[in-house]
Amino acid sequence: MRVLGVDPGLTRCGVGVVEGGHRRGVSCLGVGVVRSPADDELPRRLVAIAEGVEEWIDEHTPEVVAIERVFSQQNVRSVMGTAQVSGIVALAAARRDIQVAFHTPSSVKAAISGSGKADKRQVTAMVSKVLGMSTPPKPADAADALALALCHLWRAPMAGRLAEAEQRAAELAHNHQQRLRRAARDSSGTRGNHR
Repeated sequence: MRVLGVDPGLTRCGVGVVEGGHRRGVSCLGVGVVRSPADDELPRRLVAIAEGVEEWIDEHTPEVVAIERVFSQQNVRSVMGTAQVSGIVALAAARRDIQVAFHTPSSVKAAISGSGKADKRQVTAMVSKVLGMSTPPKPADAADALALALCHLWRAPMAGRLAEAEQRAAELAHNHQQRLRRAARDSSGTRGNHR
């Protein structure tokens, strides 16, 4: 599976592509940031980010785009910019019929380091180790994008199996309920015949 991880940001949007699969190693196909000038108006900044992310999508043709889920912060202005970038990234992927997945920062940290409270330095160190990178990806937004991609790559198979198991359990429960209803109908019909 090939995954494009995106750490959304209005000034620096981290992007990273990883590829791996069942019983295969994981490799980094590209990492970087898409930037927008801080002194431009918001619509122009969003266009710059959208065009940059679309270039990454078109060049690497991922099967999934994994985006960091926006979480509440004290700085509402920062959250708004991040949410807007998340939206344009999801739109760019959806227009190309590419699956989009959102992951919380704590779930990414837990997948990469084993702790949902890991700091950026720990996440960067683990990403570098897992991908066999001799120098850590910089800036931190780029490392976070690779962490998002790895998180999805590792968790998607389990999430898929859980969804299948839940669907199968729902089917079994539904079939069981129908058998109980039939048994109740048959039993009331039998009682009526004995009267």
